[in-house]
Amino acid sequence: MNDDQLLRYSRHILLPQVDIQGQQRLLDAHVMIVGLGGLGSPVSTYLTAAGVGRLTLVDDDVVEMSNLQRQVVHSEAEIGQPKVSSAAARLKAINSDVELRLIQQRLDKTALLEATADVDVLVDCSDNFATRFLLNEVSQQQCLPLVSGAAIRFEGQVTVYDPRQPGMPCYRCLYEDKGELEETCSESGILSPILSVIGGVQAVETVKLLMGLGDSLAGRLLILDALNMGWREIKMRQDPTCPVCQNAE
Repeated sequence: MNDDQLLRYSRHILLPQVDIQGQQRLLDAHVMIVGLGGLGSPVSTYLTAAGVGRLTLVDDDVVEMSNLQRQVVHSEAEIGQPKVSSAAARLKAINSDVELRLIQQRLDKTALLEATADVDVLVDCSDNFATRFLLNEVSQQQCLPLVSGAAIRFEGQVTVYDPRQPGMPCYRCLYEDKGELEETCSESGILSPILSVIGGVQAVETVKLLMGLGDSLAGRLLILDALNMGWREIKMRQDPTCPVCQNAE
């Protein structure tokens, strides 16, 4: 770690739980963020600022005017541009040392398995069930921690699925893959700051996992009711008949 890095990350290093060793773990880490929208914006911004050394950004969409109400990593100047390149420009402006890999396509399982071969934490900032189920399968097969968040209207939820811990549930333990219709922000609306709250928690959990700090949200689902500003915590259990985590290699 050079002098500029010691100054940049000094407020982290002052924390006895972090110190230089913890910050070095962040600098050496590789995180994949899937989705550069409402959740991916705060997650990518804070992980970049915190000093995560390598980020792989995955999104096949382009920036639209309607995104700007909540997807704060993008701006008016980037309308029509790919979200991964728009986000990359902003992130490089925050921290030029971060190494970015941009994937502007929707990856199938084979491609995801290859892309996550050297990833330390996978962060799900997607907005559809198909991607969430796929990321869960990859997480289980790769024995890779998955930090999951979702938000709509005045509500949000966040948790960690960590297959490294015996007996922990996966996403498929909670939700059946029935191909049901799902609500979207474009149809139901979303209060924009909620995404920063949920995305901020995702970023915290990611940093903790990378540095080995505290207790993660593995086995616990946090649910936010922002209209009344209250949190609920639900204990999650592994489904003994789950077709994903019970059959993970």
